[in-house]
Amino acid sequence: MIYCAAAGLCSALGRDLRETATHLAAGRAPGMQLRDGWLQGGRRAMLGAVGGELPSTPVAWARHDSRNNRLLLLALEQVRAQVDADVLRFGPDRVAVVLGTSTSGLDESDRHYSRVQGAAGGEGPAAGPDGYHYEQQELGDPARFLASFLGLTGPAYTVSTACSSSARAIISGRRLIAAGLADAALVGGADTLSRMPINGFDSLELLSPERCQPFARDRRGINIGEGAALLLLTREPQPLALLGVGESSDAWHMSAPHPEGAGAVRAMRMALQDADVRAADVAYINLHGTATQANDQVEAQAVAQVFGEQVPCSSVKHLLGHTLGAAGACEATLCWLLLTQPLALPAQDFSHSPLDARLPPFGLLQAPGRLRRPLVMSNAFAFGGNNTSLILGAAA
Repeated sequence: MIYCAAAGLCSALGRDLRETATHLAAGRAPGMQLRDGWLQGGRRAMLGAVGGELPSTPVAWARHDSRNNRLLLLALEQVRAQVDADVLRFGPDRVAVVLGTSTSGLDESDRHYSRVQGAAGGEGPAAGPDGYHYEQQELGDPARFLASFLGLTGPAYTVSTACSSSARAIISGRRLIAAGLADAALVGGADTLSRMPINGFDSLELLSPERCQPFARDRRGINIGEGAALLLLTREPQPLALLGVGESSDAWHMSAPHPEGAGAVRAMRMALQDADVRAADVAYINLHGTATQANDQVEAQAVAQVFGEQVPCSSVKHLLGHTLGAAGACEATLCWLLLTQPLALPAQDFSHSPLDARLPPFGLLQAPGRLRRPLVMSNAFAFGGNNTSLILGAAA
């Protein structure tokens, strides 16, 4: 069995687990706001951002100085003591780092390019050093940076499979420990607000101009958010464990999910089988729930097929935003909070639009609920039909 020893999180819900728990209980996200300067044409966008100052990147790692990596440092502060203890116990070559991202330092690259182009055309800021290095935007940079920062010499790599990236990173870390290649793994991911994906989703007409409304009749699309989450996995017994994982790739379409949710169904059933539990044993499902027409319809069908109407479930995208490559880890960490603190299960918000009556009946929470047993599932689905399901719960 692979255990979960510690967790750290920063997002639109808060800078750490304490703030996150407080705002989750209140059902509000202070970092979710209408923001200027991201969309072309001067329009405002509803986006989720991490508030306050972020840790500075030490000079020795200046070539890795991106907001993405600074978010990771903020999450790392919350688990640093446990990570250091495992490094002392197992050795730096026996602690792996596996992270997920879809943006890395893309925004630094974008703004650097705009700066250079503006100077060359006689418009915009003057040319000059802006601290940009190509390493900042490399998809492999988050794991490379964090391993170097912590002095680790074990396996270190980054996974990028769109919105399932950090959930895949969690699965990969578990696999490294199970294979005997590491004794502990720091897993998770980070994604940062960036003009390219924000405008990309807008061009697909998937960006909601107001707070997103998962599973609501009048849902209009996603709110993009930023965040970072880290989980410390270990073979040393702990109260909580990563009990089961499921992953599939239906490859139905470049961006649309399989219309019958075939890959989602496979991932959830695989996780149940891996954890050796029945569908009825699961006490809560954190849904991917992006608030797009297609995702919510298909996920509702898949959950109804596997779980029927009995298992409570909801999406937290209206509070976190869709943190893209970090979504799997951020929401798995929220599940960690639900398992470790006396928090109510988050309800879906239908204050501005009613539940979509076209969805099949399933256990969607319309009021806060109580976790009846310590066993939860978290879904993260991605473009290309890349699907993941994680099951966390009390260690037997």
